[in-house]
Formats: sequence, C-alpha cells, structure tokens
Amino acid sequence: MTKTKGSIEAEISKAITQWEKDFLGRGSVSVKADILRDMIIVCLNGILTPAEYSVCKTHDGMLSIKRTRSGLVESGAETLKQIIFDITSVEAISFHTDISSVTGERIMVFKLNENLEKRLIEK
Repeated sequence: MTKTKGSIEAEISKAITQWEKDFLGRGSVSVKADILRDMIIVCLNGILTPAEYSVCKTHDGMLSIKRTRSGLVESGAETLKQIIFDITSVEAISFHTDISSVTGERIMVFKLNENLEKRLIEK
C-alpha cells in the first residue's frame, strides 16, 4: 500500500514531536506538517515556556531566546533530515527554522532534492 500525502504529513508531525521530546526534553503543544512542492513546512505551536515569554519582553531577551532555541534545534538538524528521509525516501538538502517570540510558534522548512508533492499526486 502506498502512503497518501496526508498520512506522510501526519507521520512527519508525529516523528518531529517525538524528536522534540527526546532531544529537547519537551514537545510542542501541536505540530502540523505540510508537503508543498519540493518543501516540507512544519508549524509547531506552544514552543516557548512562560519564563521565555517573560524574557522575550525585552529586545535583548528576545534575541537571546531566539539564539539559544535556534542553536538547540540546529544542532539536531542532521537527525531531523534523517527523519524526513526515513519517512519520505527523499533527501532534505537544506533546513531552515525560526521562532516567533510573540506567538511562541516555530516554523521549520525542509527543502527537498525533488518535488515530493508532484510524485505523490502522480501515484
């Protein structure tokens, strides 16, 4: 049985949630992955702790939280790319991420070496 686009997106969301718990020690409140052309876009909500929101009230605090959180996630980028490959059999050639200090939302973008959405539609 071939996987559907929706089932792959759900599998990616579940795997990234588990990665967060294993690697960062806590997971986000919700995760949603979307396959769009040659990208996988993952939106994670509920990333920041109440203490981090408090620190983010100043510009320097916000930059500090962004830098720290970004460094943590970037240090696990190769594992994240492997998760994407294990689920999709497509190589992630780059990884981009940012976090909003206002909403506590993180966006991850995996750029793939082929148009996965097109491949899934053609099946």
